[in-house]
Amino acid sequence: MKDYLVLISCICFLVFLIPGRFRKYFALGGWASIVGYLFLELPYYFSLNNFMYPAIAVLSVPFLYITAKYLLRDDPRVMQISTIAAVAFLIYAPFGYMPALGNWLIAAVADQTSAVLAAVGYPVTFQDWNLMERNGLQTEIILACTGIQSIAIMLGVAWGVQSTLKQKIAGFLVVFPTIYILNIVRNVFVITAYTEQWFPYLPEIAGNGEFGYESFFWAHNVMAELGALVFLVVLAYTLFMIVPQLGTLADNLYRLYRGEIAQVVRPNAGKTER
Repeated sequence: MKDYLVLISCICFLVFLIPGRFRKYFALGGWASIVGYLFLELPYYFSLNNFMYPAIAVLSVPFLYITAKYLLRDDPRVMQISTIAAVAFLIYAPFGYMPALGNWLIAAVADQTSAVLAAVGYPVTFQDWNLMERNGLQTEIILACTGIQSIAIMLGVAWGVQSTLKQKIAGFLVVFPTIYILNIVRNVFVITAYTEQWFPYLPEIAGNGEFGYESFFWAHNVMAELGALVFLVVLAYTLFMIVPQLGTLADNLYRLYRGEIAQVVRPNAGKTER
């Protein structure tokens, strides 16, 4: 069911890119499918002791309500953010739904991660084409470990607004190599921290019953997640400098969503900001 929701969301956003009077309904279907997917993934997130994505799932409910409300009004701001999502899916779809291409990317990232691990003195052995082992602990490289989702999202941000060809090329040159290289560094850090057991702390919080999982939890679910969040904020700021239209859109969206939330918290507040 979860995979179907992702596929439905992808199809809806791609159809949204086709001009037509009903395109806003496809955008709505795309956003609703994403929110549904987040909630169906909650058991998996909790099994990893990952509370960041459950928090995102909770916050996605008011986001979906506000987005749906203004999509039905053909509001240009939410139509624009839907275009960004559609462009991101357009970039992600070949890797997510063409196994040969997705597996090629996974294999490339696994090989490059292994090469860097060897270079820094922590060599691993391959138990399978994407399964690494060191010190009796195994780490599997999957599509989520390739950085393609972040690359697609940030390229969607860079390319989802009207901009010049020069701006689009500059956005690509900032987003793709930066995220790709830093994702390899992230993989190296997580695998080393896990297989060397750098952070075997607070098993009552970080443990899941598997030997050594605590180090993976702190490295992957906490440090890498927070580091990625900070990095994406910096990258977004850089994109705003390259494509000033993004800054205007971000400010307009902030005012829209803040105004709607203020209406719920304090009736009659925020009306003038929308």
